[in-house]
Parts: sequence; C-alpha cells; structure tokens
Amino acid sequence: MKKISILGSTGSIGKQSLDVIRMRGFSVTALTANSNVGIIEEQAREFKPKFVALHDENAAKDLKIKLADTDIKVLSGIEGICECASLEETDTVLNSVVGMVGLKPTVAAIEAGKEIALANKETLVEAGKLVTGLAKKKGVRILPVDSEHSAIFQSLGGCVSHSEIKRLILTASGGPFFGKKRGELKNVTVRDALNHPNWSMGAKITIDSATMMNKGLELIEAAWLFDMPADKIDIVVHRQSIIHSLVEYVDNSVIAQLGVPDMRIPIQYALTYPERYESPVKQLDLTDFGTLTFEKADEETFSCIKYCKDAFTRGGTATAIANSANEEANKLFREGKIGFLEIGDLVGEALENISVKDDYTLEDIFETDIEARKYVTERSGKN
Repeated sequence: MKKISILGSTGSIGKQSLDVIRMRGFSVTALTANSNVGIIEEQAREFKPKFVALHDENAAKDLKIKLADTDIKVLSGIEGICECASLEETDTVLNSVVGMVGLKPTVAAIEAGKEIALANKETLVEAGKLVTGLAKKKGVRILPVDSEHSAIFQSLGGCVSHSEIKRLILTASGGPFFGKKRGELKNVTVRDALNHPNWSMGAKITIDSATMMNKGLELIEAAWLFDMPADKIDIVVHRQSIIHSLVEYVDNSVIAQLGVPDMRIPIQYALTYPERYESPVKQLDLTDFGTLTFEKADEETFSCIKYCKDAFTRGGTATAIANSANEEANKLFREGKIGFLEIGDLVGEALENISVKDDYTLEDIFETDIEARKYVTERSGKN
C-alpha cells in the first residue's frame, strides 16, 4: 500500500488527490494546509494520518484542541510542513501548495529521498536548477501533476532519445478574457477574472490563468522538467481543454494526451506511475465536443507569457523575480489595490529593475523573493 503525504490538502488539487487516494485505497501519512481548520480536521478524521500541519500557528493551536481525542500529532509553521514532507514512512509527497511557500517542503522531501508528485509549479520556477540538480543527486523522481506537464510526460512514453524531440506544445484555455485586447481589460473586476471557463481552481491560480501568467510559469516548469530550451516550447490556445499538451518529434509526428478537463487523471497517474487504473473521471466522448480549435497566444495583451520567456532565457534568479513579483501583484489585485493590467506591468518592471544573480543558492532565492515583493508593493502605489 503506497503511503502518501499531501501538502496543501484543503485546496482544489489536495481535495481531488484525496478522491483518488480514497478510490485507490492508499494510506495517508500526513496532511498539511495553510489555515483551514474545519476542512483539515474532517480530512484527518477520515484518513487518520500520523501527522497534520498548518502553516498558521494560531490555526494549528486550534486544530490541536479539536484533534485532542485522536493520536494525530499536530505541527505548525513551515518547519512542521517540512517535517510532514520528510517522514520516514512516506513513499510519495504530493505537493499541491500554492506559491513560493512550496519550495522549502519540496527540497526537504527530496533531501529525505521521497518521490515527488509535483503540483507546485513555483518550486521549479523559483529554483529549477537547484531542485532538479538535487533530485538527480538523490536519485529522486519528480512526477508532474499539472495536466499540461502530465500530458507531455505521457506523450514522451515512446521516446527513445531526447534528441528525437523537436518541440513541446503546451495548450492553454485562454482564460476568461481570451480574444480581448488591453483596452478592454482596463476595468475588469476580480469577479470577472475568477470566472474561468473550464477549470475549477483556487483564486490565485485562476487569476494567473486570466493573466496567462500561469502558462508562462508552466513554460518555465516544462523547460526544467523535460530539459528543453524555452524557444522549443510553444503555447497554443485550445479553448475546449481536451488536448492537454503535445510533443512534436523530429519526424514531424505529434503525440498528444486527451481527456476531459478533470485533474484527477494526472493526479492518479503521478501516484500510480507507471501503472494505470480505472479513475473516477468521466470518459471522453469526442462527439460531445464536435470541434476542437487552436489559436496563437496573444503575448502583447497577455504580456506575462513574454516576461516569463525572457526571464528563463536570462537565467539565474530572473525567474524567481518574475514569480515572486507576480505572486505579490496577484494578491494586490485580489485585494482590490491594483488594476488587472498592472499585474503584468509590475512583473515586467520588477524584471527590469531588480538585479539578477546568475549563480545562486537557496538563500539567494528567498532574498530575491523578499526584494521582488517589496518592489511590487512600493511600486503599486505609484503606478
């Protein structure tokens, strides 16, 4: 029986991961979340992990009281989450934490030799060179959970040599504002931006989809996961979200992975790889859709894609600057403090004005994170 620790169990991916675990009969060794005491208490009572951790220390104190009648140990803070990520009895750590905060637990899990099912794209965006290098050193597999990267991973199943790959093609839904130009997006609201056409996701990721920053981050993640330069990764808008991504080979044949837009498919594949099992997901019937469409991404209107490409090409801490600036700007937009278009503008400004370190340590990444967030906060009142 596979033993799994889930980081971010109260979020969308975390909840769907528990659906898969429930169906497969896997064992849960640890659950972590930010501060949602009610949901994680319910999860803990059902799955009976040995440990739970909440990032918010006051929430952890509350949870400890609520679980006092159980044998479950309650931990707190980033240290508690890292402990849950490195338990001796855990086989696989599924990291579905949202944002930069997911980096330390990923590193802790790799250091402990745990297989990683990665849904936290910021881990590779912030510190791809360090994380992939450490995983190689420790002999740890990083299995993608994002639907796009899982699709590429699956489409590479028959690939004999890396030299056979011509390019990777990431598909994008286009978010709620596909087809609109900058002038039409000036006054969009948070509610408008949260109205995603296909996927049910948390607020931060849904806003990233609206700006298409999410696709830029996925491009960087794909580059590290599959050892590809950014100029060999294309983004195509596919509104139906049926083809999840594609691989083009040197003979110009293209292999794609298709399925209904349901994250439980890539989650289950990451947890059961290399085997496949029945899933709780609806069977795909192409006749239900009739037509599948494909269009180029508009990088002028959705400038975050362009900034992410530039950051990866620049190298060093540039991608960390882009990610951390976006996290802060995304939060400010959700709080009603800046406009929608300012998110991309602030990412671009941060990349232009913050110094990039070509060779970096993990500590450099955390310092860059602080600097980028501070820059965005200070600039947001002046734009």
